[in-house]
Amino acid sequence: MNCPVCGGRATGKVGASHYYCWDCCVEYRIDKEGVQVFDIDEEGSLVSFDPGNETLY
Repeated sequence: MNCPVCGGRATGKVGASHYYCWDCCVEYRIDKEGVQVFDIDEEGSLVSFDPGNETLY
């Protein structure tokens, strides 16, 4: 499976319909409504992905 953010293939399943990309360090969920992408904050909580956040790369 390719990452919806960077297109990388270094992804893994971390929960039911939740995946993690090791290339760009985001977690994403796939369901019938589409794909939701999350950043992981310093405390380990999921926050909505902000594509303007350049600290990911």
